[in-house]
Amino acid sequence: MNTKLITVALSEYGTTEEPGDVNNPEVMKYYHETGRTWVNSEETPWCDAFADWIVMTAGGRPTPGLNARAWLEAGEAVEFPQQGDVVILWRDNPDSKKGHVGFYIRETDKMVWILGGNQSNQVKISAYRKNRVLGYRRLWPEGEQEERINLSTEHESFT
Repeated sequence: MNTKLITVALSEYGTTEEPGDVNNPEVMKYYHETGRTWVNSEETPWCDAFADWIVMTAGGRPTPGLNARAWLEAGEAVEFPQQGDVVILWRDNPDSKKGHVGFYIRETDKMVWILGGNQSNQVKISAYRKNRVLGYRRLWPEGEQEERINLSTEHESFT
């Protein structure tokens, strides 16, 4: 279980979009602090920006671009997810370029609960049908989180 990611994500629980033309600075930080300074409205889908901000805040690397399906290339694929693993879903249809991303909480036979951003315009835990899951990814294998964060930090200092 990746408790660090869940802890950081839960600290943002309840963050919502602002109604009308006003943008919530808390939502906008997910874009801007992960390098998407060109985004000027929370109307731009922000589940990926939220996931990137959580991972970056926890000491990991965000994905490039602003695409939930980019998470299909992050970390390691896992068949049996644990809390804190990344869940990638399709939107519209499985062949679409659109997706949704969040952090695994729990599941039943037919549903998976995800803690994510831009779920009904807020950060919350929502249930999704499991047949929409494209993949589960573990960003840090169990017991290796600190080692991977330290290696990542050391590598960045030499570039």
